[in-house]
Parts: sequence; C-alpha cells; structure tokens
Amino acid sequence: MAEAEDIFLRAKQRTFTGLTEDEQKEWRGPFCFIQAADPQLGLMKTWREGDCDGGGDEWTDEVQLTQQAVEAVNKLSPRPKFMVLCGDLVHAMPSTQYREGQERDLKVALRGTDPSIPLVFVSGNHDLGNTPTPETVAQFCNAWGDDYFSFWVGGVLCLVLNSQLFFDASACPDLRDAQEAWLEGQLQRASQGPGVIPKHVLVFQHIPLYLKTPDEEDDYFNLQTATRQSLLGRFKRADYRGNPGASRELQSQEQDLGQLQRAR
Repeated sequence: MAEAEDIFLRAKQRTFTGLTEDEQKEWRGPFCFIQAADPQLGLMKTWREGDCDGGGDEWTDEVQLTQQAVEAVNKLSPRPKFMVLCGDLVHAMPSTQYREGQERDLKVALRGTDPSIPLVFVSGNHDLGNTPTPETVAQFCNAWGDDYFSFWVGGVLCLVLNSQLFFDASACPDLRDAQEAWLEGQLQRASQGPGVIPKHVLVFQHIPLYLKTPDEEDDYFNLQTATRQSLLGRFKRADYRGNPGASRELQSQEQDLGQLQRAR
C-alpha cells in the first residue's frame, strides 16, 4: 500500500491506527476536533439542474470548497485532534459512472490536510447505497477503511457507526447483526470495563437519530422511531451505568444532538 493511501485506510479491524486505547486512554483535559459532513462531490450541479438522482458529471466546485475547508482547518490553533467526515463523501452511488473519479479527486483534496490531523471517515447512503449490500460495504471499506469502528482520543472513546444498517439492512442482515453485537460490546465495556472507563463517549454516524426532538415523526432525514428509541435507550443505559450522576447532563446532550442536521 502506498504511503499516500494510508491516511484513508487507518480504520481497520474495528480500530484506528494511531488512536487506540493503549495510546490514548488517559484523560488529558478538553480538546477540539472538526466534524464535517457531505463533501458529496458531484451534488452541486445535479442540485442546480434538479437531477439529484444523477451521478453528477462535474464536481469542480466541491473540490474547491473541500480545499478551502482543509486550508482553514490547517490554520486552526490549537490543532484539532482529528477531523471526522460524517458520510456522503461523494454523490455518485456505488458502481455508477462517476464514482471512481469523484473518490479520486476527493482524496487529492484531502491529502492537503496537515499530517498531524487524522482523517476519520463515516459512511453515508451515497457511499453505500440506500439499501447497502455486502458488495457496496466492501467497496467502501476498500476505499475508506472500516464502515464501523472505535477510536480513542485523550481519554474519550469515539464510536463510528454505519447508520445505513439501521435504516435498511434488508440486503445484508448478517452485517447488521454483526454491528449490533459489536456496538453492544463497546457500550458494555465503556460503562463496566474491563479496562479503562472513558471520560466521555462520542458517537458519529450519517443519519441523525432525530432533528429536533426524540419523539418526532419519521422523516427522510432521521432514523425510524423504533430504531431511534432503541438506540437512545441503549446509549442512556450505558451512560448511566458508567456515570450514575450523569442523567441531567445526558438530557442536555440529547437535546444538543437533535440540532444536528444533514443533507442526504
């Protein structure tokens, strides 16, 4: 593997090279990171032309915006501990005409990121398809690393999830079940051990649990109610076991989460 490609394939075997528990388990105080989403090379022209189902044959604007974002991130002080891109890396769906070119040009733009800032990639529906298959998940993993994994930064445990497996796993139920079992193990370990109990746990995924309130109606931009409530319950139970005095803080975090929105 070429050294230039390593920055895109650091998520392997459900962990992340350079940000492991052994290396980052100690809480060192507050830090900053960058959360970005939907560079989605190829979207802007299709949006202007009203053909969002198309793959998009032009993406110069998106490349320029990505380069500008990279330049801005590189100038930040203090230096972000990492930058996570929360899905829809490109607009072209798997195995469509413009997919390879869009991924290639996104990687070129992202290579300008300061090497001290790890790049973390989350899968979205345009990366895997609205109904992912074992083949589309494998394609993503070959290009960007694992579709779900954990990493540690300064005593904080970060979980990256494949939210398409929550949305529609009808074509890959075994992959859904594997992520569910892995997630349960991560939450139990984070709250009960063995090993270090993290100071905080952060969860990154493409589809938000909800946009405004946990009891809102199902929509294109949120997870279905049953899935949403199940995940929220699991997160709450894990947080309470690990920190019984955190219920008020958790409610505040839950409201903050509802403010996160995305374009799918």
